[in-house]
Amino acid sequence: MTRYLTAAFATALALFLIVALPTHGHSRAAQDGLAHPQVSVAADGLALSGHDAVAYFTEGAPRPGLAEHSIQWNGATWRFASAEHRALFQANPEAYAPQFGGYCAWATSQGYIAPGNPEHWRIVEGQLFLNFNGRAQMLWEQDVAGNIAKGRSHWPRVLTQNQG
Repeated sequence: MTRYLTAAFATALALFLIVALPTHGHSRAAQDGLAHPQVSVAADGLALSGHDAVAYFTEGAPRPGLAEHSIQWNGATWRFASAEHRALFQANPEAYAPQFGGYCAWATSQGYIAPGNPEHWRIVEGQLFLNFNGRAQMLWEQDVAGNIAKGRSHWPRVLTQNQG
């Protein structure tokens, strides 16, 4: 009897956790049939770890965004340093959002995903690319054009793969 009640409790708890707890950005992925969200986000749901995507283009550097200048786009929360930057992004998000959903460009070129790091970035032909760390950036920069092409050949299919 005790074993039955323990199993019933465990089942009820599991169902509660599945239904009641937030998924922190992964619900969009589940709805789209993807194993991973289309935009690289942490548990807080922030794209670019809260950095301003427009600042890379206007200031040439990553800059933290502010909660009061945030919007929802493509399943993530995007923060901006100013209302002006938010308006620029809203008018044309594809122009400012990082390629490969903000995942590591090197990893994507190799056929898997890793989170992008807003401190390891490069703008190529008007498009923002992130990498996981300095080593990934160095490897990616050995053949930027070739690695972009390889990444595009894997994107977005890499999102459908469970990678542990």
